[in-house]
Amino acid sequence: MDKQAMIEKVKDLGASPSCCEELKVAVQYYLDALGKSYEKSAAENLIKVTKASITPIELLVIRAHSNSTIEKYGVEMAKKLAAHADALKAAGAKYCNCSACTLGLEILKDKDILLA
Repeated sequence: MDKQAMIEKVKDLGASPSCCEELKVAVQYYLDALGKSYEKSAAENLIKVTKASITPIELLVIRAHSNSTIEKYGVEMAKKLAAHADALKAAGAKYCNCSACTLGLEILKDKDILLA
């Protein structure tokens, strides 16, 4: 992957509906820093926040079965989310498979491109 492809992936991450607010801020800060003296530090921050934002499967299962999920999404949707999380774990997934987590993992795989 080249740098332009990575930048597009970072943009997709920031636009993902499942991207948390802190990660959206880190994405925008990085995009604003491109070509500037603080680009490397913005990339380091993006990498740090991305790592912290990826949800391990165990945490996804706990969240999916929580009362707060029922309160936020209702009983039926919470049941679907819990079943999905359980199925992911049973299939051997290590992380959540939402778009933000999936893109985040892809970015981290080639994070050196961000630092170049």
